[in-house]
Amino acid sequence: MEINEIMSYLPHRYPFLLVDRVISLNVGKDIVALKNVSINEPFFTGHFPEHPVMPGVLILEALAQAAALLSFKTVDNPPDSKAVVYFAGIDGARFKKPVLPGDQLMLHAEITRHIRGIWKYNTWAEVDGQRVAEAELMATLRSDN
Repeated sequence: MEINEIMSYLPHRYPFLLVDRVISLNVGKDIVALKNVSINEPFFTGHFPEHPVMPGVLILEALAQAAALLSFKTVDNPPDSKAVVYFAGIDGARFKKPVLPGDQLMLHAEITRHIRGIWKYNTWAEVDGQRVAEAELMATLRSDN
């Protein structure tokens, strides 16, 4: 999935769109997406100027955006709908290694449960095959029609 299709599903825009490409997507199962981390990211000017590190909360947001794409594709939600995926919870978030400018952040999400509009995902992020963050995320898909 290329950026234009991603933008047709996600309401986020610069500087908050954190998924650049979808590498693989198995409907109802899992997704692998990519975020290229550039020194030009606006958060690096303040986090931290002398040692730029991607904020952990933005890594979680990138994972949530990848999971949202998986959910939209799983329910075959048309891109022109007014549906939005909202965070419902984060459990077990762990940050194992800093994410730096120039890194390619691989975003992984697996659906572990989908009951009555609540989705649960096992997510993790990797750089060069090393896990840098992980969390269980919960979300709900709501339509604003």
